[in-house]
Amino acid sequence: MKVNGTLINYYFHCKRQCYLHGNRLNLEDNSETVKIGKAIHEEKSKRGKNREIAIDNIRIDMLTEEYLTEIKKSDADIEASKWQLIYYLKVLNDKGVKRKGKLEFVEKNKGDKKVLYFDLDEKILKQLDLHVKDIENLINSDIVPNVLNKPKCKKCSYYEYCYI
Repeated sequence: MKVNGTLINYYFHCKRQCYLHGNRLNLEDNSETVKIGKAIHEEKSKRGKNREIAIDNIRIDMLTEEYLTEIKKSDADIEASKWQLIYYLKVLNDKGVKRKGKLEFVEKNKGDKKVLYFDLDEKILKQLDLHVKDIENLINSDIVPNVLNKPKCKKCSYYEYCYI
């Protein structure tokens, strides 16, 4: 499987989740959290605020002249969302489309800000390349990563696979 935004996000959220999804075990159809996220996108679409664009193997929530915007339900895992957005920025950048990144959260949990901004630079691109290689190695491995055993696991679409 080619690395995409979902795998980038899962890699930072949970390596086991990344591995399973990357090896085509998709349990998201049963996840309430995923259903809520889809509903948020559908609602924005009805109001004309969702301008989702598919490019290669990614789906961009919104693209304007200045920003590539990724919309998330909550700010529970900012690091995962940040790297997903950076990956999208790189895909666009590689196609000659230069944008800044904007991360918007529908529900705020932990942060003071509802919107975060990012720019690509050489340091970030090098880090991203390393993360992509790590994800490829992880997915191609024969070893399934261990269960995290953290509170966030209870909300994960892979919960039943990991614990039951």
